[in-house]
Amino acid sequence: MLIRSLFRAGTLLALSLPVLAAPVATLFKDPDCGCCSKWAEHMASKQLPLASENRSDMAAVKDRLQVPDNLRSCHTASIGGYVFEGHVPADLVQKVLREKPAIRGLAVAGMPQGSPGMETGVKQPYQVMAFDARGKQWVYATR
Repeated sequence: MLIRSLFRAGTLLALSLPVLAAPVATLFKDPDCGCCSKWAEHMASKQLPLASENRSDMAAVKDRLQVPDNLRSCHTASIGGYVFEGHVPADLVQKVLREKPAIRGLAVAGMPQGSPGMETGVKQPYQVMAFDARGKQWVYATR
């Protein structure tokens, strides 16, 4: 009986640990977009796995998550209460999740060549923009 109780307690603890350890992470994407899947692979390779949700209403998703129009790209992720728009590098996502700045999220507008998920052999410099819920935007990093 004691062993059975300990097993149940251990099972319950084991089942609850993944929920406590990983932030809720969802990628909203068009089902026909290949670079979105490549970005998700980049994130998973850096221990940031995402649940993918194919959507035909991406503009409505971006509106709901408060992504500024000028920062929009092909896919949007919601991770740990933050929004990551487009091809944001995983190290910057990890930095935001670790430091918890007072921002709504990060965005890489468009689809710059050489950004995560857009590896084509050509590397364009690009800016990773931070934005808040009031619409303020600023350069968070340059790559």
